[in-house]
Amino acid sequence: MLGAFFTRYRMQLGLCLRVTVAALSALGLGWLLSRPMILWAVLTAVILTQMSVGKSVKATIDYVLGTLGGAVYAGFIAAFVPHLSDSALAAVLAIALAPLALLAATSARFTAAPSSAAIVVLAPTLTHASSLASATDRIIEVALGGSVALAVSVLIFPTRARKLVKERAADMLDLVANILTDLFQGFTEKSDEETILSLLRNVGSSFTQMDAIGAEAKHERMSFIIGESDFDPLRHCLLRLRHDLIMIGRAAIEPLPEPLQARLGPQLRQITDAGEDHLRKCAMALRTGGSLRDVGTLKEAFEGFSDEITLVRQQGLLKQLSVDALEYVFALSFALEQWRQDLQEIARLVSELADQQERKK
Repeated sequence: MLGAFFTRYRMQLGLCLRVTVAALSALGLGWLLSRPMILWAVLTAVILTQMSVGKSVKATIDYVLGTLGGAVYAGFIAAFVPHLSDSALAAVLAIALAPLALLAATSARFTAAPSSAAIVVLAPTLTHASSLASATDRIIEVALGGSVALAVSVLIFPTRARKLVKERAADMLDLVANILTDLFQGFTEKSDEETILSLLRNVGSSFTQMDAIGAEAKHERMSFIIGESDFDPLRHCLLRLRHDLIMIGRAAIEPLPEPLQARLGPQLRQITDAGEDHLRKCAMALRTGGSLRDVGTLKEAFEGFSDEITLVRQQGLLKQLSVDALEYVFALSFALEQWRQDLQEIARLVSELADQQERKK
């Protein structure tokens, strides 16, 4: 049971260890360097030690930029604007904070700037150091804490954002596989519109989670890790897959015209089964890095639907439909064809990622 616990919460336990090591390392280095405000270094190390290496890199860049901007600006204001009385100190604090708060509101990269400005302005009232010394100390302590956080994130049980991207992408594919039956069931029987929309929202939320981690993986590639996979093609393909499902889901709110349900229903069930199997295989390949097994069943299922549509047209059944029903059938055929292309593209991209991982071994 203990082994299962460590396996399930491996990443969380790794983060716990990294945060602890980062805090103690920053504390030790602060003592060694005789820094006056070790607390800032320790807090910075704790804040910037994130779940993945890429997230730590992004957080460190943003935090250091915000700190540098806030400390330099506030130090300049505090050094050249007299503030010997409490009211003058309050005025200086307002002058230092207001533009930085506006900057932070317009750019998340400078979120740390207002807090750094407040520390630089108010710290001298506690330490009795000059404003410039306070700003310098703030920058040094943050640089120390940020360096420790990056080093620990890379060296102590590192969790790579690229791995998390693949896991989240696999989660999304599994989720899509799970909802296919409920989604396609709407073509042969009446479905609840809110249920279908809820399924599609879940897919959207899953994509958003994957996309956020993908930004962290970019920071890994751009910073210091060379030769990593570019996940942009996979991201774009998953986004198209999501849009395909939205088109299919909108169509599935209303069943197929009655004359076509018996003809196209079996082909749609085959597409459902083949699509579910295909998505699960792709998800497994993303998680394990293994090769993608045969996906020929998917091609056969879509070709079966296309052949049946052709046969229905040749038999003149489409001529019996209303204009709205005819548009419905054509829209569904178009959406399925787009979905087919994107499913095949996902298989190709997953195979490429597996090949890249194999070449690194």
